[in-house]
Amino acid sequence: MTDHHRDAERAFRSGSEADDGCSLTNTPMALSRRAFLFGTGAVVTWIAMPPMLRRMGMPASVQAQVATFERKRIASLSTLTVGEPLLFTYPWDHPNAAGGGVGPDEDVVAFNSLCTHMGGPLAGKFNAEVGVAGPCPLHWTIFDLTRHGMVVAGHATLGLPQIMLETEGDDIFATGVQGLIFGYYDNSVDPNTLAS
Repeated sequence: MTDHHRDAERAFRSGSEADDGCSLTNTPMALSRRAFLFGTGAVVTWIAMPPMLRRMGMPASVQAQVATFERKRIASLSTLTVGEPLLFTYPWDHPNAAGGGVGPDEDVVAFNSLCTHMGGPLAGKFNAEVGVAGPCPLHWTIFDLTRHGMVVAGHATLGLPQIMLETEGDDIFATGVQGLIFGYYDNSVDPNTLAS
């Protein structure tokens, strides 16, 4: 090999080594002293802030807001039985008013009967004693019909669509739906038009 070839090979190797040292893919991960100190300082500050804020006027505890109502006698201690719940209504005397309810007692409500999780049938699954629909036969979701059909337990993440009702004398009219009916992307789409 001639001197000219050796010089060219040396130049090529020194150039490729320089490229390898500057390459983004071959750069070893290194943490500079400055970056380490900055990161450590940030973590220590983040951990120390809550106690410092409390000393500077942030309250150590927060008082719960309580709505006050008229005082009402519930029972006597001597009449209570251990392990037996006492049912009472407070702050209002009406025990069965439902969210969105109509009628003289505001306890008439209507809901779509398909579970919002996977469309399981809820027809005939109403428990009047506690005011819930379910459990859904597919995944055991239960809905509270006294609270706008909200999910009480189970896999559904949305409450049941509530049928909006109005009364006129003794007649009840459905006027709309609050919430998306299972299986539809839009409640205004007539399923009969989809079949054609």
